Amino acid sequence: MTEEAATGVYGAPPAELADVPRDAIQFSPLVPGSAALERRAEGSLAAMVMLAPPGTIERRYDVAQALRALQPGGRLTVLAPKDKGGSRLAKELRGFGCEIEETAQRHHRICVSTRPADLALTGEAIADGAPQLVAETGLWSQPGVFSWNRVDPGSALLLKHLPQLSGRGADLGCGVGYLARAVLAMPGVEALAMVDIDRRAVEAAVKNIADPRASLHWADVRKAGSFPENLDFIVMNPPFHDGGAEDRSLGQAFVRRAAESLRKGGRLWLTANRHLPYEEPLKALFSRAVPVAEAEGFKIYEARK
Repeated sequence: MTEEAATGVYGAPPAELADVPRDAIQFSPLVPGSAALERRAEGSLAAMVMLAPPGTIERRYDVAQALRALQPGGRLTVLAPKDKGGSRLAKELRGFGCEIEETAQRHHRICVSTRPADLALTGEAIADGAPQLVAETGLWSQPGVFSWNRVDPGSALLLKHLPQLSGRGADLGCGVGYLARAVLAMPGVEALAMVDIDRRAVEAAVKNIADPRASLHWADVRKAGSFPENLDFIVMNPPFHDGGAEDRSLGQAFVRRAAESLRKGGRLWLTANRHLPYEEPLKALFSRAVPVAEAEGFKIYEARK
């Protein structure tokens, strides 16, 4: 497929709702190795099929970037579950100057349009959703990143209870680097691998963490080889949502990878929502696992390999 004739895809639209060519170029920032839609040349895509994200600022930004990347007259198919932004798609597209055809299937709204002749109406959405320095945290971030414009209370609680760490470690699901910044301030830390599945978070962390001891990895923590192993310590605030739905297996997979990646005697520091069931995998995979704190709906565990 030539550059001029390329078709893009964003996310994983259900096959029964949208036709995506097998050689379509993936642009989701949540798929490690995918292309960056915001860096795609203007007018270089013949078509785009997008499973729109649920967050309003993020969704408007991504749709606006898709329209910018399309050739004049290029076809955009964008869909989302009705209760996760789908009911607003038509209005948002019309606000960008698009003429649309809208259908409803399987609790989704599906909008088909073409790139408008004038892209001026997309400018505000692109500016709103772009990377930005957040005053509250003092960190670079971007809408769509987890807890993008505030400090997650679970991470804040973990930070209050972290001891002085030393040696080689990792921050799994590092986000934009809130925990990593504090860990790297500890003089005994020799190296810190920062791992996140979200390209936008990793790129923000590059700006936020100017320390030669830090290495950044855009990768899926659950996959072997995604970050260094035989570590002295791991800190993490693991995710528990996938596509907007709670998935408790995600955090449990993080716990397993932590156990596989620590040396004998290495320690894991974990923060989690109080209701999440991590006690059993911690006890099964570590020689010792104890609760350290519980407050504000979160709990902190220390586990020793």
